[in-house]
Amino acid sequence: MEDLQFLTAWSEPLIRTGQVLLVMLLAWLAQRVLTRGITRLGQRYPQLPPELLLPLRGLLRWMILGSAFMLVLERFGVSAEVLWTALTGFAAVAAVAFFAIWSVLSNMFCAVLIFSLGPFRMGDKVEVVESADKPGVKGRVIAINLFYTTLEDLSEDQQGALVQVPNSLFFQKAVRRWR
Repeated sequence: MEDLQFLTAWSEPLIRTGQVLLVMLLAWLAQRVLTRGITRLGQRYPQLPPELLLPLRGLLRWMILGSAFMLVLERFGVSAEVLWTALTGFAAVAAVAFFAIWSVLSNMFCAVLIFSLGPFRMGDKVEVVESADKPGVKGRVIAINLFYTTLEDLSEDQQGALVQVPNSLFFQKAVRRWR
């Protein structure tokens, strides 16, 4: 009789603990499979830049961990309504923050476009044309990162100077390119 009371008293916490461990194991497994898949994708297609794959792996990891955390909270009795309220509140704050840092995000998105579409490459000579009568920024591409592209100025008076051009400028202005 005591054994039956012991099992009855501990069955609910043991089942809940098993469910939480199962959620954590599945989240870990999903994260490992997706990370390996992205790594293999990068190995199979070497034209995909590692600067794009690394944030993608991180984003997927955080999404999986966040989903697992929400499921664990639900197993501990936090209602879906409370979770939804918290999530929508966070989304509203994130939307305001998104508009506040729009120029930074714009440069990052343009970097992804530069990496994927390849309007120019490292070593190319490019010129961002201001207008027909004014010369623009001109130089050889020596570095491309998430915020700006670094050009080595090739003009006689500024030989060797480095110019950092925001990535979004390459999609707002006309660009001349020489290979």
